[in-house]
Amino acid sequence: MVSRYLRSWLAGAVALLTALACVQGPAFAADGRPYVNPLKAVKGADPWLEYYDGNYYLVNTTFTGILSMRKSPTLAGLATAPSVQIWSDTTPTRNANIWAPEIHFSGNRWYLYYSAGQSGTPCCGAQGTQRTHVLESVGTDPMGPYTYKSMITGANLFPRDWLIDASVLRVNGRMYMVGSGTTGSSSPPSLVIAPMSNPYTVSGNWTVISTPTLGWETQGAPVNEGPEPLQRDGRTFLIYSASACDTPDYQLGQLELTGADPLNPAAWTKQPSPVFRRNDAAGVYGPGHNGFFTSPDGTENWIVYHANDSATDRCDNGRTTRAQKFTWNADGTPNFGTAVALGAVLPGPSGETATTPTSYQLVNRNSGKCLDVSDRSTADGANVIQWTCNGGPNQKWRIEDLGDDTGRLVSVNSGKVLDVSACGTADGTDVQQWSWLNNKCQRFRLVLTASGDHVRMVNENSGKVAGIADCVTQNGAEVRQWTWHNTDCQQWRLVPAT
Repeated sequence: MVSRYLRSWLAGAVALLTALACVQGPAFAADGRPYVNPLKAVKGADPWLEYYDGNYYLVNTTFTGILSMRKSPTLAGLATAPSVQIWSDTTPTRNANIWAPEIHFSGNRWYLYYSAGQSGTPCCGAQGTQRTHVLESVGTDPMGPYTYKSMITGANLFPRDWLIDASVLRVNGRMYMVGSGTTGSSSPPSLVIAPMSNPYTVSGNWTVISTPTLGWETQGAPVNEGPEPLQRDGRTFLIYSASACDTPDYQLGQLELTGADPLNPAAWTKQPSPVFRRNDAAGVYGPGHNGFFTSPDGTENWIVYHANDSATDRCDNGRTTRAQKFTWNADGTPNFGTAVALGAVLPGPSGETATTPTSYQLVNRNSGKCLDVSDRSTADGANVIQWTCNGGPNQKWRIEDLGDDTGRLVSVNSGKVLDVSACGTADGTDVQQWSWLNNKCQRFRLVLTASGDHVRMVNENSGKVAGIADCVTQNGAEVRQWTWHNTDCQQWRLVPAT
């Protein structure tokens, strides 16, 4: 029998432990902000998602010579975040079909890897010109700005060979590049690896470590591509995409480094079955080309990938970006679970504390004042001006992606869009709001400026930018379009709003 004294002591101990638990808080952070897939509903293929310094950054395939990136303090916010153009290229040998961009931090710079081809040539097959290129950030902001660094080569990578879907693998203090390549015009796309001497230079031969030979790797066509490193507890996995991307059976496979030398094909062991596949019951087809990221508090592992919502969809801009949490099996291998349906409300990554933005203010760099619809008007033709930022709905804008590297700026107050009067192309033409007519003079590209923290709003019809007339700073100054002169009154800062 427990004595009265011991019972009293135990009761006190329990009370003390309960109090300490209340002070210390829960062992794990609460779920993040609720989110819904897709995270990007247009141009959502080949997603790469990075969480850094309080924000998520998302970059995707564009099929053009432009690279755009989204930024949000919550995963949910990526769905409505502005797509900002961070890079464009006019060099004919590399300004077509930008695919599969990724960013990796090394030293004190970000390196952006992407594949691109020669203008006017086929993307694929024996005459394909897709090769991997590297950009280097000027500072530590993942958005850039970036400068061109190099094209990835190698002693045995010949002009007719291609190299796409590059990623960086680090093992035992050494750096390697992995990707999908051909070793001759008749070879199927296979997984390749080469040593690197720095983030933009391959320093040896390419070695094939996986070819598409299994039945689930050859649906539509034999393909191995998109290798992504995943490491935990001293083990190294490569999660890759297999089968043709224009089939519903595009899916993920797994290699594990079971030997000592990553350059030795025999050091890699292939999982005989796919590790992530279509889910017909949930309407998910062709899930693949993934990346990985960690929750803000570091306790959860997440996968980001693209998929189609119909078995007849193809390898195009109809693919959308999706994300979900994954776990680990008892044997130490990843368990990606089942692809979730679009539209399901899911708990976001743990450790998120920010509010999900639903719109944005545009703050002029010169005046510090906001893009504003005059007098909170809801009428077509209402003037757009600058005004002291006050949080009003006429100063909040939804920036909606149109799928062609442009977007429309929708006034939260009126539901109408930023518009160049009468579709004019002359300097000084007025900028106003108008009902959506789906024309080029209502489409704008948000282009990162050289400073990296502001954008210029480039009208798709005229190629001119929205700025403050005469660069004045007073309330009520008109917004007009003008030739780009790189002045502060032509630059705008995107500020999240709710």
